Parts: sequence; structure tokens; C-alpha cells
Amino acid sequence: MMKMVKKTYAQIIRELREDHDKTQREIAEVLGIQQTVYSRYECGKSELPIHHLIPLAQYYHVSTDYLLGLTDKK
Repeated sequence: MMKMVKKTYAQIIRELREDHDKTQREIAEVLGIQQTVYSRYECGKSELPIHHLIPLAQYYHVSTDYLLGLTDKK
């Protein structure tokens, strides 16, 4: 039996942004940060802080568990 590889939150937030036709700059503005900081979240170079996790979940209308890759259910 093959084990499914779970997506990282970095992959998930990038896919959500692209699916919503948004730029990194637009999402960074939602979070009140610079685009370069947001880019580091998507690249996995910086950890996404909890205080940014919740606004992203609210913005995309998904659960925090979905953003973290703990469930496939949005």
C-alpha cells in the first residue's frame, strides 16, 4: 500500500493563493506584512506564525487544519 505524501502548509497556501488568482503582494497586504516576508512563508524559508494562520483561514474560508495539511476537508 502506498502512503500518501501530505502537502506542507507552504504548498497549501501557495495553491490557495494561485487558485484565487491573487499575488503574493495582495495576500501580504491582507496580513499587513511585506511581500518578501510572505514569499518566505510560501517557500518554507520562514515559519508561518499563528497570528497569520487565522487571518489566512478566514480569508480563504478554510479551516486552520486544512491550511496545516492535517485534513483534506476545507
